[in-house]
Amino acid sequence: MSRKYIDCREYPSEMNCSVAISADSDKELLEAAVQHAVSIHQHKDTPELRSQLGQLFKEGTPPLEI
Repeated sequence: MSRKYIDCREYPSEMNCSVAISADSDKELLEAAVQHAVSIHQHKDTPELRSQLGQLFKEGTPPLEI
């Protein structure tokens, strides 16, 4: 099993979010990413959001700088 991540720094936003999240499983990463998107970015937890986030996962760990 390889580590995966999603990094808000790669996606422009008004708040210039600098959060990067990584996990050992897709399920764990998706739950953390959804919680972040809902609580910080004010998205609604929908199947569409979950699908979009899942497509943004990358292998490895987030780089220190982008």
